[in-house]
Amino acid sequence: MSAGDWFGSITGVVAITVMVLPLVVLGVWWLARRRRAAGAVWPWRRSLAQVGIVYGTVPWVWMILTPGGRAGEVSGRVSLVPLRDLVTILAGGWLTIVVQVVANLLVFAAVGLFGPLLFPVLRSVPRVLVVAGVASLLLEAAQYVLRLDRVSSVDDVLLNAAGAGLAAVLSRRWWPGPVSGMPARGVPDGPG
Repeated sequence: MSAGDWFGSITGVVAITVMVLPLVVLGVWWLARRRRAAGAVWPWRRSLAQVGIVYGTVPWVWMILTPGGRAGEVSGRVSLVPLRDLVTILAGGWLTIVVQVVANLLVFAAVGLFGPLLFPVLRSVPRVLVVAGVASLLLEAAQYVLRLDRVSSVDDVLLNAAGAGLAAVLSRRWWPGPVSGMPARGVPDGPG
């Protein structure tokens, strides 16, 4: 594989993501070990969240911004009618559904899963939805402006935000401190 194949194709991005997994695990271990030695509260949780939010988001963003076959040659395409693309995807068979729907749900799932553990301002599902929605909107706009031979779709924004929101709901029990004005659930918000 040439450098363009590694860095400019979805297959290359997936391969690189899998290959760096041992380094990611090592990074989590190293950060947690340092935090534990410093006496931090929840060193493993915070270390996993910091590394996980990057490892779980960057490859997806990289894939979204990977140019298509006619990048730069064709003008950007836009789909602003909600659910139109989703209906087309659902009619395309199970492989299309898995690739398109599941992938779009995972784009900002790490932000929803780990963001509230790191940033107190994100300890609310509606806030996670807004952050993921705005970030997704910016990515879709970048696809259009950069003429990447991709469709900028409102359905992608909706699915990206929904994935982050679902992940936030799943991680809610591990959020430190008060959650959305509710009393603390006995999980201390440590200095680390």
